[in-house]
Amino acid sequence: MPVISLIIPCYNEAAFLPRLLTSVDAARRAFAAGAESVEVIVSDNASTDGTAQLAADHGCRVVSSTVRRIGAVRNAGAAAARGGILAFIDADSQIHVETFNVIAALMARPDAIGGATGGTMERWSAGIALTYAMFVPIVWATKMDIGVVFCRRADFEAIGGYDGDMQFAEDVKFLWDLRRRGRLDGRRLVRARAAKAIASTRKFDQFGDWHYLTMFLKLPWHALNRRARQAFADQYWYKPDR
Repeated sequence: MPVISLIIPCYNEAAFLPRLLTSVDAARRAFAAGAESVEVIVSDNASTDGTAQLAADHGCRVVSSTVRRIGAVRNAGAAAARGGILAFIDADSQIHVETFNVIAALMARPDAIGGATGGTMERWSAGIALTYAMFVPIVWATKMDIGVVFCRRADFEAIGGYDGDMQFAEDVKFLWDLRRRGRLDGRRLVRARAAKAIASTRKFDQFGDWHYLTMFLKLPWHALNRRARQAFADQYWYKPDR
């Protein structure tokens, strides 16, 4: 029985998935409990570029989810997982070699309900650095971070997993719900900063290194206007050119 289940939601990720799986292989080999104690699940969202076959050829367990909501795709992977600890990472990321050792050590602590590894960017520029800096105070205040997100299966199930209806920001809500549950019995979110992931900059490559600044200015309009919100979600997440 695996100790940790790593779940990777995918939609047409054949270009990025191999480098993530290479980093996962290294982290599994470094895991003190043994590589076989980590199962890797690719939750495929009806990809058309061979993502599922690529994952299967690599030895991953592949599950299918046809619902075009990222939270639902994450939940589909979690439903198939056998590990007592669930971990989630985006397919265009790369993980640190000590990821599983750090997560297992944190989840052995009774005061920790879950958390995230945090991340560094695969490239830097003035615009990316400013965007990154904008989020630092929020991360410090809430302990809600990017990278590999992890928790115990029991807590995942208790909060209902990810919100399968949200088009975006489901990862923020998930950590918020986990944080709120932890407060009931004195547990808290933790940051696994010793195992930061490497986050992709493909959104910056596509939309520009300063695009977050203009995107934030439009958020009130997206919040008020359903059609604008749908168009934004489609452009940014659900109908990318890949």
